[in-house]
Parts: sequence; structure tokens; C-alpha cells
Amino acid sequence: MKSIKDLYVVGFGPSSSHTMGPQKAAARFIDKHPRANSYRVTLYGSLAATGKGHLTDKVIIDAFKPKKVDITWEPETVLPFHPNALKFEAFNTVNKLSSSRVFYSIGGGTIVEEGEQETSPDIYQEKNMLEILDCLNKSGKRFWEYVFDNEPEDIEDYLKHIWQTMKESVERGLENERVLPGKLHLARKASSIFAKSLNVSGPIKDRNQIFSFALAVAEENASGGVIVTAPTCGSAGVLPSVLYHLQQTYGLAEARIIKALATAGLVGMLIKTNASISGAEVGCQGEIGTACSMASAAATQLLGGTPSQIEYAAEMGMEHHLGLTCDPVMGLVQIPCIERNAMAAARAQDCAAYALLSDGKHSITFDQVVETMFQTGKDLMASYRETGKGGLARIHELQDKRDQ
Repeated sequence: MKSIKDLYVVGFGPSSSHTMGPQKAAARFIDKHPRANSYRVTLYGSLAATGKGHLTDKVIIDAFKPKKVDITWEPETVLPFHPNALKFEAFNTVNKLSSSRVFYSIGGGTIVEEGEQETSPDIYQEKNMLEILDCLNKSGKRFWEYVFDNEPEDIEDYLKHIWQTMKESVERGLENERVLPGKLHLARKASSIFAKSLNVSGPIKDRNQIFSFALAVAEENASGGVIVTAPTCGSAGVLPSVLYHLQQTYGLAEARIIKALATAGLVGMLIKTNASISGAEVGCQGEIGTACSMASAAATQLLGGTPSQIEYAAEMGMEHHLGLTCDPVMGLVQIPCIERNAMAAARAQDCAAYALLSDGKHSITFDQVVETMFQTGKDLMASYRETGKGGLARIHELQDKRDQ
């Protein structure tokens, strides 16, 4: 398993797989072929189906400026390795093809070039949660200690930067009241919900504030702002909102938040390694489900949970998102994506509370629910995996046609 640095990435929204990934792939191709006269990029599968709403074409065009680039859309063509595929072609002065490369954007901004051999070594010897728990039981250590033992020496500084960026995205989102870009003309809600939270107290105030924090980040992401993939752009609001709320409520030291980020990152990497965090591959359960699992684990640790209780919370965070489809209306990371961040943040707190009431023993393990999620995602019809052809996206499209 790779470093949690591969999970937590700072970048611009609205989509890690549809903007951050293609942007990286374009930069790599341009670096190899800077003298080409012109370029062509072909988008396949999910990248083509929802790419315009996700600004895929914009980031590619911007990456190639001032050179010319033609973009071809092939939503019906799905390459075998992953639904998010794109082919780059370079042409010389007589318009003859000089080079061609295929890349896959596999989620969280990670890209893989076709035929590319993995060179970076695994830094974790254990491959799943069961092996990690066995290691913790033998050593008496906690999840965050296990992470710090295996990661490079600069991991603490890296996580400090990640947390600072997360906090800034929450605070910017609470202040920004502009309508979100795109044809939906969706109004931001974070600022008003936070303002309303100041007029109530107790559990209602807590719930309103966690909603507002999650919405703040998700709305920043939808507007193309700077966020942290946790594990993706579309699910970036869940973990920061839970951590921000707990820190504000209990006055938690930064060091404790950093440790919670380490544990959450480990949970996310286990899912990314053993299943998928790509909505195009397994639906939104791989994005929001993973984010909820990560936040559930982090919250349980911050509230004094044992390793077995943390594992239980992480399992519940994913289990109760099984089967969640990815059906973005108009291909935008707005409906239902933004509200899902708020709902998942609240559910993460519930998972933590429930796990803390237990002794950590339960029937379905984290590893089992991750395996189930992956199989469920594979069984989902393609129209429910970030193609915009099913679910809410399809119903909204049909209603629009009836209204015209």
C-alpha cells in the first residue's frame, strides 16, 4: 500500500478524476512532446459522458495553451482498464501523427499511463485492516502511530499543510455567497445555514454547523476552489467538516487533529488499494462512502475510541452507503453531490457515537464491507456510475424536456 500522501492532494475542484487527473496527464504528455505542432485528445467513457459539466475540456485546453488541441468525445467507448480514459496524440508540422499515449484517471487525481510499470514501492507491509489490527494488538500501538512509523519523516508536516488547507476551504466557503457556476444556477447554502446555527443551541446547533461546514467545502469545490481530496474532490467536504466541528466544539489541539488525519488517511488508502474510490468505477459509494468511513474513524479516535471501535465506525461509514449511485445532474458536481457531503458528515458522527457505545465487536468486518462495496460497484449498471445517463441526472433531463 502506498503513502497516504497519494490520497490527500491539494488541488482545484470540481473533480479529482475529471479535472485534476486529466490536467496531470496533459502536463505529462506536453512535457514529453513540447515541440509538437498540434494535439488531439480523445475522451472515453465517463470522462466523455460528464466531462463538460466537470470542466474536463477546459483544463485540457488551458494545459495546452498556446498550442492548438482538438478534443473528441466518445462516451460510448469504454476502455478495459478503467472507465475514465483519455488518449493524447501529437502531430508534426505536416499533420502527421508523431506520438500517442493513453492515460487512465483512476480517482483522487491519480493517473496511470497505459503500459506503465509501477515504480514507487509500497510503504506498508500489511495489506488490509485485519493485518493492521493484528499488528496493533501485538505492539499496543494506535492507528496514527502505525501510520507515523511507516510514512516518511515529513508526514507530520505534510498533514499540517493538509489540515491548514482544509480549514481554509471551510472558512472561505462560509464567507462566499455567490451563486455556483453552471446551468443549474444553484445558490450556496453554507453561509445562511451557519448564520441560522447561531440562533439555536444544543444538538440542533451542532447538526446545523456540521452541515454548514460540509456544504462550505463542497460549494468551494463546485466553484473550482482549492480543496483537499479526501478521498476525492466530490467528497472533499466530509472529513474537514467533522474535524473542524470537533476542534471548534472541544478545543482540540492541532496535534490531535493531525493524528486523526493520519488514521483517516489509512482507512482511505485501504479502500483505494483494495477496492476503488472512483465514482466512474464503483459509483458514489466509493467517494462519499469512503469519505464517511474516513471521517467516522477520525471522529471515533478523537473521542477516545479503541482501535476495534475505530475499525467498527469505519465499517459502518461504508456499510450504510453501499449501493449509492453516481448520477450528477447535468454532469456538475453539485446535485446531489453537495448535499451528500453534509449528510455523510452527520452520518460519520453518528457512526462514531454508535461505535463508542459498543465494545468494538461486530459481525461484518471493515475488510468484508470494502470487498462488498467493490463488487456492488462492479454490479451497478453503467448508467449509475458517473455517466449522467441514469438516476437523478436522467429524471432531471426528462423533466427539462417536458418543460420546454
